Amino acid sequence: MMKYLKVALLFAISLSFIACEQETQKGVSTVHWDRDMCSRCVMVVSDRKNTVQMRNPDTQKTYMFDDIGCLALWFEEEKPSWEDRAIVWITDVDSGEFIDAKVAFYDTNNVTPMAYGFSAHKTKEAIKEGEEIVSYDEVIKRVKKIGQ
Repeated sequence: MMKYLKVALLFAISLSFIACEQETQKGVSTVHWDRDMCSRCVMVVSDRKNTVQMRNPDTQKTYMFDDIGCLALWFEEEKPSWEDRAIVWITDVDSGEFIDAKVAFYDTNNVTPMAYGFSAHKTKEAIKEGEEIVSYDEVIKRVKKIGQ
């Protein structure tokens, strides 16, 4: 009887690890600051206010970028068929918290790691009055245009 109890306990523990692993794949991956490298320019990711993570929705592979401009140019160079379905997070320039990059608000006059100048904000109100505010799609479009 004790043998079956041990097997059942091991099975339950194994299932909980699998569930944890699957849950992790849905959210933002852990960033190893000053060690992880940008998937495009291969610079070390250290700026906690402009970091981008992108996940391939088909394979769940995560890519790290030090600037949203690198993400846009990576899309332009790699041309993944899943670009429009990519899951993208970016750090809020004020809090450093990862937010959904596709619904964030961007201003255009910032000092960023690769000098593209776009920083993300969780709310439109967080951007100073008079600053240009653009969408994720507009950021990607502008950077791709620069890269051509």
